[in-house]
Amino acid sequence: MEAVQSWVLEHKLTSIGGIWASTVGASLAYTRSRTPLKPSLRLIHARMHAQAITLAVLSGAAAYHYYEKNYTSSKQAREN
Repeated sequence: MEAVQSWVLEHKLTSIGGIWASTVGASLAYTRSRTPLKPSLRLIHARMHAQAITLAVLSGAAAYHYYEKNYTSSKQAREN
């Protein structure tokens, strides 16, 4: 787990781009098998799904960064 966390910390934009691309692909595959939409509408829906997932991931990353920053600063203050 630590190896994955360290890789994600070093490659933040790559991670977010990978999540976005995989969400677009998954959404396109799902809508193709489930709904009779035109390809342009499928692409619009896939982009919207990917955008929502990306915003959730970015929010989670911001919360994690905030927690980590505050946790390490309070831990260092207690050690001094």
